[in-house]
Amino acid sequence: MPRFYFDVRDGAKFMPDDAGVELDSLEAAQRVAAEAAAEAAAKIGQDCLLQDDAQDVRVEVRNEHRQRVLTVTVSLEIHRVEPPPCA
Repeated sequence: MPRFYFDVRDGAKFMPDDAGVELDSLEAAQRVAAEAAAEAAAKIGQDCLLQDDAQDVRVEVRNEHRQRVLTVTVSLEIHRVEPPPCA
C-alpha cells in the first residue's frame, strides 16, 4: 500500500509530515488532503474575521518517493467597499 505525506503551509508557517499515511490510492490521498484543507478553511474564516488581509492554506501531498503529486489550496479574502456606502 502506498504511503502519502501531507505537508501544510499556512502563510509563512510550514509543517512537514515526516510520518505519512498508507492509503489505497492517489484519489484517497486527495480526499484526505481536501478534508484537511476544509478544516483549515474553518480556521482561516475565524482568523479573517479579526483582520482584513488574505489568508491561504496549502496541503501539499507527496508520494512514497517524497515527490509532490498534488496540492490543495484554500483561500479567503475579505474586500471592504471603500468608501463605505451612505446609509
